[in-house]
Amino acid sequence: MNKSEKELRKQLKANLRQKAAADFENSLPMSRENFRLLFDFLDDELQNNECDNLLTITITFLQHQNISNPEQVMSWLADHGGYCDCEVLANVEEHFN
Repeated sequence: MNKSEKELRKQLKANLRQKAAADFENSLPMSRENFRLLFDFLDDELQNNECDNLLTITITFLQHQNISNPEQVMSWLADHGGYCDCEVLANVEEHFN
């Protein structure tokens, strides 16, 4: 493999990463800021309360923030491994780092 082939592969990989990042951003059902606030809220609440294996705390957050599409947010969370409040922190938050 010569230098130009290596550069081409490197550029293709960078383009794929960039497209994946853009696709992820476009899939978000609410703003990144609201996700950050949700993760902080869950972190605080789960320090004092056990996870009930539901999205109880997440639903409370969505209601308090007047999120217009809570069902869509919960579906998106489930698609990314967030089936309950503790899994939102364990599985979904890592997608935002």
